[in-house]
Amino acid sequence: MHPTLKTVTEAVIARSAATRTSYLERCFSAKGSGRARGKLSCGNLAHGFAACESGDKASLAEFTLPNLAIVSSYNEMLSAHQPFIDFPTLIKEAAKESQAVAQFSGGVPAMCDGVTQGRPGMELSLFSRDVIAMSTAVALSHDMFDAAVLLGVCDKIVPGLLIGALQFGHLPMLFLPAGPMPSGLPNKEKQRVRELYADGKATRAELLTAEASSYHSPGTCTFYGTANSNQVLVEMMGLHLPGASFVNPNTDLRSALTKAATKQVLRHTAEHQDYRPLGRVVDEKAIINALVGLLATGGSTNHTIHLVAIARAAGIILTWDDFNTLSTCIPLLCRIYPNGEADINHFQAAGGMATLIRYLLDAELLHEDVLTMGQNHGMLQYTTEPQLRDNELSWLEGSPVSLDDTVLRPPTIPFSSTGGLKLLKGNLGRAIIKVSAVKAENQVIEAPAIVFDEQDDLLDAFKAGELERDFIAVLRFQGPRALGMPELHKLTPTLGVLQDRGFKVALVTDGRMSGASGKVPAAIHLSPECAAGGKLALIRNGDIIRLDAREGKLDVMLSADKFENRLPVATVRQPHSHDFGMGRELFSGMRQLVSSAETGAMSFGWPEEISSGQQ
Repeated sequence: MHPTLKTVTEAVIARSAATRTSYLERCFSAKGSGRARGKLSCGNLAHGFAACESGDKASLAEFTLPNLAIVSSYNEMLSAHQPFIDFPTLIKEAAKESQAVAQFSGGVPAMCDGVTQGRPGMELSLFSRDVIAMSTAVALSHDMFDAAVLLGVCDKIVPGLLIGALQFGHLPMLFLPAGPMPSGLPNKEKQRVRELYADGKATRAELLTAEASSYHSPGTCTFYGTANSNQVLVEMMGLHLPGASFVNPNTDLRSALTKAATKQVLRHTAEHQDYRPLGRVVDEKAIINALVGLLATGGSTNHTIHLVAIARAAGIILTWDDFNTLSTCIPLLCRIYPNGEADINHFQAAGGMATLIRYLLDAELLHEDVLTMGQNHGMLQYTTEPQLRDNELSWLEGSPVSLDDTVLRPPTIPFSSTGGLKLLKGNLGRAIIKVSAVKAENQVIEAPAIVFDEQDDLLDAFKAGELERDFIAVLRFQGPRALGMPELHKLTPTLGVLQDRGFKVALVTDGRMSGASGKVPAAIHLSPECAAGGKLALIRNGDIIRLDAREGKLDVMLSADKFENRLPVATVRQPHSHDFGMGRELFSGMRQLVSSAETGAMSFGWPEEISSGQQ
């Protein structure tokens, strides 16, 4: 094992000893013995199976067969989740074939950042993760179930499902993905049209045509944003069947995988000898494997928030320093848009997860000795890929080498010797930057600050010709407590146009950028945020800021006395139009409770924190 991987893992285990022990004790105190529904009164149980068909009702009444929960984020608006419409039927068929019952136990909300980008609804986006976690808990709270399958793909949905499911960690669970849509208009061409539109050189009709040609059918968007990063992380944690992440929807292979996953999770209930509860599968090594996958593929910056929150839900303390330290030894092995020109289907064709995991195992950059929800123990089985021949599903060894080294490479010839994420530290606080798509000459920017409190103000300044110079855009009061931390991807085309004109530009913000962060350097998730006393609130127009992604530094070039003695703009953002409309008033309590981005931006506390007075 690589010594840095070993050191970070040992540090996480030691740091998490008390909270992990407490978590496992809580989990397995809920396990009991026998079928879960055996603890229910007759009235409870009758309510639980009242709507079932007679055969299922008899099975549930006799306590002989396991009952499988289906928790789904299906809706028709999200292309990635629309294919889930047919999954419950497949799952119930597979359960019956496995001498079990399956019940659709609950739905969780699923919003799309692509639809709400730059709109008021985006301010609900981050908090929707915690709503999804709570909705998952509600779906499983009836204590009727012996196992569960989780249907989700996109940005906040998978983290929310997993955070909620981990509170029922005594149950075995598997994720069932829907798969990416087939390739449409190349992402690089889509981005080119976006920048032309931002520069006034393309019409709205031309822009819409390009967007609709890119996002064109059921399935996950094909760029490598948070949704596809979710799939990598979940498979690296052993919570998918091997090779399930990137099989296209509405295919025979996808349907076969859905049925196989149902049968697989039912093999690992507490009544079986090979009991594999979720709380045991998601341990410290699994979390580190997920982090390795994120870094090796140049995945979404959003997981510097979500993976921290997922880990904490399992009693594991993961920090940004762990991300940063591992990034020094994990090579960047993938180029998938926005870190390259290929899309996720090209990655799959180049060898996909099977080849990636083999590369990482061979380089001793992955924990092989982990409990998974695959047929066997360990990560070696994830070097196989599913195939359907004569209606029979089997797993064959994946390609041992990449079939396209412009998309996927071995650690011996990586795209970069380090991972795609870095931690920035300095007198402005701590922030994350994604550098996998930022050219070397743009990784160090020293320029005057131009301060904005609204992203539309930056766009207006661009349209007025006021940004034709080197500058660092400071966008304040965008953090979880201030606005719910909306993504600021709306700014990407404009900043990209200015960079293409030869100006040195960057963004510094306590908000998020995007899972699709690209070529413009962006110091994001700055903590503490402005609304919690963060130093970004002290910045004034013209202050010289130095963003140095190579050395991991973020500073305003002022003496400590001069900087610290300034009065902030406001310690807490005052109520304004952002607090109301589009349902935002319903989330005011979450804005008051939410933790920092660095600690997972969570709006709820764990028992150890509450008992110690930390929340």
